[in-house]
Amino acid sequence: MTATTTAPVAAPALRGARQPSARLRAWATRAPLLPALVFMIVVTQLPFVATLVISFFDWNALYPKARHFTGLDNYRQVLTDADLRHSVWTTVLLTVAVVLASLVLGLVLALLLDRRFRGRGVVRTLLIAPFLIVPVAAALLWKHVLYNPEYGLFNGLLHYVGGPQPDWVSNTPLLAVEASLVWQWTPFMMLILLAGLQSRDQQQIEAARVDGAGDWQIFVHLTLPHLRRYLELGALLGSIYIVQNFDAVFTITSGGLGTANLPYTVYQSFYQAHENGLASAAGVLVVIGSIIIATFALRVVSSLFREEVSA
Repeated sequence: MTATTTAPVAAPALRGARQPSARLRAWATRAPLLPALVFMIVVTQLPFVATLVISFFDWNALYPKARHFTGLDNYRQVLTDADLRHSVWTTVLLTVAVVLASLVLGLVLALLLDRRFRGRGVVRTLLIAPFLIVPVAAALLWKHVLYNPEYGLFNGLLHYVGGPQPDWVSNTPLLAVEASLVWQWTPFMMLILLAGLQSRDQQQIEAARVDGAGDWQIFVHLTLPHLRRYLELGALLGSIYIVQNFDAVFTITSGGLGTANLPYTVYQSFYQAHENGLASAAGVLVVIGSIIIATFALRVVSSLFREEVSA
């Protein structure tokens, strides 16, 4: 009888003794991450909160004593001003054109690199190189080495064949910016899609060939459905960057000739017009758009991991 009465009393006491140690182990595993978390909050979140607060003020740096709270007026001006609306439209057009062109070219290059041929490693390294160049250096390369109407490579080739000598930046400013960004972002899309191609089920492809399917049928019915998640991931990650792109617009056209996107407009409002509140409101809108796109990108990445685990 003594054993049956003491055992139930000891078990809860033992469980209670184990709980603090489990909490301590959990905090011990999280403790190394705390400095990184604090650093991230100080570097990223606090400046964003300050930007958010400034966006509600009419704040001109040249007249600091005249600043006052205006509520949502800055956001209303960003969304209703004709020049700012044009910059939003330019941002959307630039993003869509660059992402779609990069995806198509990246898919073509990935399909070529998925085949075995001599020197494939060297070709792959050369094709990746544009993505590794600093964005400002890439924009300067396109502006002076390729686009220059007097000594640029494009006009040099046209002169060799007796063609015209256009001023590429002046005649097609937005296309000039888009071409430089497509050149730099096609390797990134190629790498993502090449990874998707190499994760295909080869037995399924061989079975389709045995059943008489051609290359086009295999591409349409097997390869493209398999690459859908990778195409979505490339489009979303590319969009996050292109929406925030500043280097190419600033370097190639200086925001002129209708190429000023929203990040360049933020730069103009802040550094040239000294309108801190208006620039902060435009910057907050850029961040919100990037967060929305990043949310979809994270969902696509999570779905890819779930598919790999289930496979």
